[in-house]
Amino acid sequence: MDDNLHSPQRRLIELRIEHADLDDMIDRLVHQQPLDELALRRLKKRRLALRDMIVRMEMTQNPPEPA
Repeated sequence: MDDNLHSPQRRLIELRIEHADLDDMIDRLVHQQPLDELALRRLKKRRLALRDMIVRMEMTQNPPEPA
């Protein structure tokens, strides 16, 4: 049971959920007035970092086949 809590698949799901949550936060922040541009930039930077982590994890779990 403990192994499932720390499995790469579970971590990947957690990262995807966090990425989706950041998408929602960014969407809400864009519609607020006055616009907090610094907060928006920070959220977008974090979202991009998460996306990179997700891609790296996906590549290690499913490496591309050689051509």
